[in-house]
Amino acid sequence: MYQYTEFDKQFVRSRASQFRDQLERWQAGKLAEEEFRPLRLQNGWYVQRFAPMLRIAVPYGELNSAQLRVLATIARDYDHKEDNDLSKANPGLSDLKSLPSRCAHFTTRQNVQFNWIPLDKSADVMDLLASVNMHGIQTSGNCIRNTTSDERAGVAIDEVADPRPLAEIIRQWSTLHPEFAFLPRKFKIAITGATDDRAATAWHDVGLHVLKNEAGEIGFRVMVGGGMGRTPVVGTVIREFLPWNQILNYLEAVVRVYNRWGRRDNIYKARIKILVKAEGQRYIDEVEAEYQQILTHDGAPHTISQQELDRVSASFVVPASRVGTLPLSAMPIPTIDPADTNYPRWLARNVAPHKNPALRCVTLSFKRLGYSPGDATGEQLDIAADLADRYSAGEARVTHDQNLVLPWVRADELPALYAEAHAAGLAKANVRLLTDMIVCPGGDFCALANARSLPISEAISQRYQDLDELHDLGEIDVHMSGCINSCGHHHSAHIGILGVDKDGQEWYQVTLGGSDGSDLSGAAGAGKVVGPSFAAAEVPEVIEAVLDTYRSVRQSAGDKAETFIDTLRRVGHDPFKQAANAARTSTGRAAPQAATAA
Repeated sequence: MYQYTEFDKQFVRSRASQFRDQLERWQAGKLAEEEFRPLRLQNGWYVQRFAPMLRIAVPYGELNSAQLRVLATIARDYDHKEDNDLSKANPGLSDLKSLPSRCAHFTTRQNVQFNWIPLDKSADVMDLLASVNMHGIQTSGNCIRNTTSDERAGVAIDEVADPRPLAEIIRQWSTLHPEFAFLPRKFKIAITGATDDRAATAWHDVGLHVLKNEAGEIGFRVMVGGGMGRTPVVGTVIREFLPWNQILNYLEAVVRVYNRWGRRDNIYKARIKILVKAEGQRYIDEVEAEYQQILTHDGAPHTISQQELDRVSASFVVPASRVGTLPLSAMPIPTIDPADTNYPRWLARNVAPHKNPALRCVTLSFKRLGYSPGDATGEQLDIAADLADRYSAGEARVTHDQNLVLPWVRADELPALYAEAHAAGLAKANVRLLTDMIVCPGGDFCALANARSLPISEAISQRYQDLDELHDLGEIDVHMSGCINSCGHHHSAHIGILGVDKDGQEWYQVTLGGSDGSDLSGAAGAGKVVGPSFAAAEVPEVIEAVLDTYRSVRQSAGDKAETFIDTLRRVGHDPFKQAANAARTSTGRAAPQAATAA
């Protein structure tokens, strides 16, 4: 994984020190609330429904075990809901007693969030993070956010080239970029070097695919203007092939044109997707003209030399213990109970091949009953750190699907890893199955949300705990958002659930047929709404009706059943819509106009 330089370390420590000074001046009344607010936001400190929320950047999802242990300490020692003054909170629809605390939350953009840290302890937390080279810089505000990537970057067998060095170069270019500190809106970049898109790149402001041209040269397919929210749009390909060494010059042109013409008068129309959609070819032409200006007039200042790429690539060190043909492990091989049907399923679902045939890439599932999707307690983070040290050369990755991946696991140590992960409750064999849902914190925590996500996802998970049934249903993407801002990526789900507010009550809209752009789902696209919204109690019934319909009409060849998304595309939406609407037990409300149009 990336080896932080002295410059990186000093930069983060300095920022933590600056934040402490800003906090103390605000506490002393020397800094007004309106002056402190942008300063805390620039370091990832929001104020949500009940308490401050801290978002921590995890570049391309990489974490080492020391960082995991610091996250565990923060969860255990600082993420306490009882330490907050809730007298002025806006509880909305939430049930405060049931809300989880003392835990971290993995997000779809490979960040980590905490929900209960009081601001008077924020500087101490920033110092703790800085001690392991972590921070919250540019995790909020209208700037270029954390660049995300494939959870298997650098180890995937379908990889054209490791995208992490270029993601790191983009991180260094975009951090505190003076021209792009106040963009019309937030700006998100995702990059993948594999043929299977595990980073949902088409749904980002800029999506970058590493590929080779006919001459065997490495470059990028560049997509711009993707995004979800009120108006879901798949990114437009504006360059089929861009030489890798030009990526910063080209990104500079893309963001400059957005900065120049992006709307600042209407927050709902400020994202780059609106500009690209409105201007079409004119936007693409202007980017090309700006790019040529950067090349010919500015002297192509950000052209990446081979020497610079080699320097950054050398910072991604393959663990010495994971190179070449490996000797037999000295670790004792535990006996797996032959009656444990979860183990072979875990091997099939949670274990992926690796570039080194002696290694595997293993997903620890953080989708288990009794815990919110993507939540990890302090104890579980410590266990994950121990597992990373013992089985993955001290490294883990946060995934787009809100799990953790161990990317350097020896094949002969899989039984031992399984035994420990199973004992910790992190070996559920449900990766990419129904209960591996992507879910935002929703109305329980988020001040923007219209409805709760967590109780609905819990109810669905409760209903589908039978592993035989889950595996029979096969791979299905279920995503849920608590509002139209779409943090739970409901638009890209095979089955999407969106919380909507009607007269102060929670209702839920269901979409079918969305895609994140992965091999399983096909070309990226938004799902279609099945009809008026449903009451909360109806949602599990609706999901069950849709899945029963799938099982009744799917085709099978031998022991391989047609997937849910393939069945939906073959037979069309109508049978599923009818089943969903027949499951109504109370009066559904008309869906909001904007969401219906999606």
